[in-house]
Amino acid sequence: MARVQRCSWANDSALMQTYHDREWGTPQHGDRQLFEFLILEGMQAGLSWAIILAKRVQLRRSFAGFDAKRVARFDARTVRRLMADPRIIRNRAKIRAAITNARQFLQVQREFGSFDRYIWSFVGGRPVVSRYRTLGQIPAQTTASVAMSADLRRRGFRFVGPTICYAFMQAVGMVNDHTVHCFRRAQLLRKR
Repeated sequence: MARVQRCSWANDSALMQTYHDREWGTPQHGDRQLFEFLILEGMQAGLSWAIILAKRVQLRRSFAGFDAKRVARFDARTVRRLMADPRIIRNRAKIRAAITNARQFLQVQREFGSFDRYIWSFVGGRPVVSRYRTLGQIPAQTTASVAMSADLRRRGFRFVGPTICYAFMQAVGMVNDHTVHCFRRAQLLRKR
């Protein structure tokens, strides 16, 4: 039986493999899912994605199922409660950024009708398909992620640098950065 080929980073653990095989790079258009990944990518800054995945279920609970309307109403008491919870990322700046980003997210929804319509405009509404052979060839940021970062920052979002934006774009399928030999790359191309 032939071994399934996948992106090399996905072989670190069963959790990473499942995430790679079922989610990473799959185009997301639901505003709640997009908000979740925006927050998770910001939480990842300076950490590994494995840590975020391990804490994702509790992060989802702690951040009201990533309901932007509810997160936007978090107050100082909520921040203190979150800072006391060892099951999540206890970084005050990141927690406050999540709340700020929820408020800005709602503003973008009002302006564009949906966050999906706004965020996908940075790639013309369709996934950008790359042809990288190895993990080392994949850039940390692109012209599109730099533009996205600049616009998000202008709108008041935080923890949205060009590298975080590119990781977000990869996660939500705005770019298909599965390496050329990865089975998911071909699957996603067939679904287009």
